[in-house]
Amino acid sequence: MTAGEHPRATVRRIVALASNPPSQIQPVGELTAAQTQVALVILAGLVALSVVAGGATWRIARNVVTIAHEGGHALVAIASGRTLTRILLHSDTSGVTVSKGRRDGPGMAATAFAGYATPPLLGLGAGALVAGGAVQTMLGLTIMVLLGTLVLIRNVFGVASVVLTGGIVAVVIAYGTPTVQYGFACFVTWFLIVGGLKTVLEVQRKRAGRRAADSDPDQLERLTGVPAGIFVAMYALIGLLSLIFSGNLLLSWPPLS
Repeated sequence: MTAGEHPRATVRRIVALASNPPSQIQPVGELTAAQTQVALVILAGLVALSVVAGGATWRIARNVVTIAHEGGHALVAIASGRTLTRILLHSDTSGVTVSKGRRDGPGMAATAFAGYATPPLLGLGAGALVAGGAVQTMLGLTIMVLLGTLVLIRNVFGVASVVLTGGIVAVVIAYGTPTVQYGFACFVTWFLIVGGLKTVLEVQRKRAGRRAADSDPDQLERLTGVPAGIFVAMYALIGLLSLIFSGNLLLSWPPLS
């Protein structure tokens, strides 16, 4: 936002840029536009991996994965006919989504399953949009999803986390060049997938240490009778397939020539 600019003007700027995006990625150095695009995909992946692998960076960035995780619970709860009560996000990067309805049955099982599956699937969807050249659409949808989640948040830390995340995306939309927007969109794609995979590994480690009796996989075991380890394996498979397909889309199907 420039000095003296009214917040509504900034919002209008973001909407206008999302619907009428700048032309295309600009070449960097001696690289062509297509080579720059591939370089951004790889660089964004390396940055996402470093953020997830780093202890301090992961403790902060993990909140974004938690937002996606709890948003997945919430979306499926609503879709299955349950009454969504609230979403809570905590400073230890954990979260809780509360809904009313039957305590068993397909709807409850689907709601419980959705959490760990959502971040990598969102990453796959983002990757498909980016690969198809719809970067601004992907960023605009991200803002819409965050706004929808914000309405359901019922604690201060959760509101702050969602607003901060949305603010970063809004700044990239409003002020980022096409090259910056593309690199950021690739980072978001990689981060959701790799970060989602790490949370699956984390929950399995806690389960192995008998410190996650109420984890999503364990709740699913009680709901369905299927061993919790099977659900952990399913989550890992979803994450790995999302990683493979997204990588193939971003590196093998560039919209630039």
